[in-house]
Amino acid sequence: MRREALEAPAVAERLLKENQGEVRSLARFLRRRPPKLVQTIARGSSDHAALFGKYLYEVRLGWVTSSAAPSVVTVYDSRPNLSGALVLALSQSGASVDLVESLKAARSAGALTVALVNVEDSPLARAAEVVLPLHAGAEKSVAATKSYLAMLVALAQLVAATEEATDLEEALPRLPEEMAAAAASDWSGGLQLFGPAADAYVIGRGYAYAVASEVALKLKETSAMHAEAFSAAELLHGPVAIVGPGYPILALAPFDRPYPQLLELLAALKEKGAELAVASSEAEALALADAPLPLPRRFHPVLDSLLTVQAFYPFADSLARSRGYDPDKPRNLQKVTQTR
Repeated sequence: MRREALEAPAVAERLLKENQGEVRSLARFLRRRPPKLVQTIARGSSDHAALFGKYLYEVRLGWVTSSAAPSVVTVYDSRPNLSGALVLALSQSGASVDLVESLKAARSAGALTVALVNVEDSPLARAAEVVLPLHAGAEKSVAATKSYLAMLVALAQLVAATEEATDLEEALPRLPEEMAAAAASDWSGGLQLFGPAADAYVIGRGYAYAVASEVALKLKETSAMHAEAFSAAELLHGPVAIVGPGYPILALAPFDRPYPQLLELLAALKEKGAELAVASSEAEALALADAPLPLPRRFHPVLDSLLTVQAFYPFADSLARSRGYDPDKPRNLQKVTQTR
């Protein structure tokens, strides 16, 4: 897991170069014929990448984006009207039957279908009209790392090209270097806080909430910890009732528009006695933490959440091992999960 996570910067550099032509072609088409809606089809870590895509498409392009429930097609045998839609299927293996069948149904319903997939000759890739390979290479650890980060990079590249957004287009070539710096972050201060934890909250907002879902999943997979991800806003609508003295919370606090509200929430949680681990590049956020998890520097409000995950993966590996687990072989799991 650690080795593959550390390969992610090179994967990102390769993806940005190799996919550039196909992405620009697809972006030109989407500008001429904007979709009526965007649907994503994915499971597990790939679905968390899709949630990041939802924020990208809705914030940057104003395109309504929703996550498909594959059982609508495979179990209930229904065929939603997706005429004029853009449907993005995201998968490491491209082998899960329910994803393939859902993408085929979307294509037959008149959607433009795109697969972001690591295995280029997979059934999912063959079912799509457009394939954007992840270029991650073989991923042997059950816990996805470099393939997940590659999906975030691919989604950002497509949105930047479609929007013709100068800020993202200028930032993306520098992203691999920033990822390498983030991967070297020292988060060892979090080991003592989370080492004995049976459960925890992971919170963020906006792009950071999207990646919080992935962080919580990895804590489940690799450390057998019952971790739940919540939007920092949603936390106040019920789940905060659990928080009391000593309750562990991992807060993802990149410098983005929700940052001031998140600082207020962290101060309130600290008053309730929560034990806070805070991942941020910002000194004032780290000052609120019982366990500061520093990021090297502020980079880009969209991409800083991606860098947070890049920093988290080596920490997750270390945490799992400190708790007596093998992060490469989580119990009850296998690399390719077949669902229908």
